[in-house]
Amino acid sequence: QVQLVESGGGLVQPGGSLRLSCAASGSSFSSNAMGWHRQAPGKQRELVAVITRRGRLNYADSVKGRFTISRDDAKNTVYLQMNSLKPEDTAVYYCNAGATMAGPWYWGQGTQVTVSS
Repeated sequence: QVQLVESGGGLVQPGGSLRLSCAASGSSFSSNAMGWHRQAPGKQRELVAVITRRGRLNYADSVKGRFTISRDDAKNTVYLQMNSLKPEDTAVYYCNAGATMAGPWYWGQGTQVTVSS
């Protein structure tokens, strides 16, 4: 079992930046891979970025070059630095943790990110 607590969402103007954080507690095996998915209204949940303990990365094409995922295993925390935000980045962002990059995932409660002028 893994418990995930997210923070850092909010309202930002287009072109702005936000940093999301997610603190994990529980099984370290089940948090080998940590990352973020997002779900916009009327759309399916989609992968944003994932990182493993060994530093293996996977990003959605739509965020490459704008978003950076990182983790601090001493703090059991994963971060998502989001730059050059666009209105289409508006969604609920969910932290996820799993044994592998393919899941299955434990989920956080979600944090709203709204990009609007």
